[in-house]
Amino acid sequence: MSETGFSIPSIADRVRPLKGRAPIVGVHFLGSTPAFVLGEEALLFADESGEKRLSIHSGAILASASDGQRIFTGGDDGKLIEITADGVQREFAADEKKRWIDQVALGPDGSVAWSAGKTAYARAKKGELRTFDAPSTVAGLVFMPKGFRLAIAHYNGVSLWFPNAAGASPERLEWKGSHLGVTVSPDGKFLVTSMQEPMLHGWRLIDGKDMRMSGYSARVRSLCWTAGGAFLATSGSEQLILWPFDGKDGPMGRQPKILGRAEVRVSKVACHPREPVVAVGYVDGAIKLVRIDDDALIMVRQPDGQTVSALGWDNRGQNLAFGCEAGDAGILAL
Repeated sequence: MSETGFSIPSIADRVRPLKGRAPIVGVHFLGSTPAFVLGEEALLFADESGEKRLSIHSGAILASASDGQRIFTGGDDGKLIEITADGVQREFAADEKKRWIDQVALGPDGSVAWSAGKTAYARAKKGELRTFDAPSTVAGLVFMPKGFRLAIAHYNGVSLWFPNAAGASPERLEWKGSHLGVTVSPDGKFLVTSMQEPMLHGWRLIDGKDMRMSGYSARVRSLCWTAGGAFLATSGSEQLILWPFDGKDGPMGRQPKILGRAEVRVSKVACHPREPVVAVGYVDGAIKLVRIDDDALIMVRQPDGQTVSALGWDNRGQNLAFGCEAGDAGILAL
């Protein structure tokens, strides 16, 4: 029985289980092949022919990003590693001071960005390496949807940096406090940060208008835009919270949509790339598919006490992969 007293349809028997044997901190797809990012040293690839572990770092893996063709990982060994779909890896960059590389982002036309300490780095596919020193440690990094431009979250706000605009000062979006993550709407009109406090802060980029999104029971650690960018799906509460961004004012003066209610907190969210569906993982190990239109639920994984720490769809939305803090993982083919 569910928390609301009715039976939720289940497709848990269609999940292919895997054992990561280490905490799983991320999951990406290279084509239709899932790659699970383990907390220490390695990636776990799982295709129809079997499983393969690929050691890529000499310590903890702190960040990862993928464009569907390659994966980049940053580690506490000060290295940025590129892995292609055929399993070939190469050292893309190494920090001269051996600082942790703990933010990685991929952008248009093969561009790559990463950070170590206060310094953000960016390189276009055929361009030179560019650097920017933020006011404090870089806590979030994302490419803007259009152009070679980055949003960099740090203490007291966000810097918008054009790496190719030599000598130009980045635009600043200011709000006091620790901004620990950053995302930009697919249409490029809104920017949202997660805060140290249980809340989000946002800006409408055309005029810098602020917006505050609160009501969470814990820090928001997972953010994902729905197909088309109509909603921003978020973790951090005992339900899936979807903030509306389908108008010129975004969520200003509007209430969020509340779905997937539970007795435990949501830990991860992953929006289907084409349909109005969100995969929602909870701290008790449950995973549900939630339909945005009517809050219809389908159980993907029954709760077992393992916090869901990674969720991801392939580009076509035909496969969902997940991982847990205790190392269990799985793949669902729809």
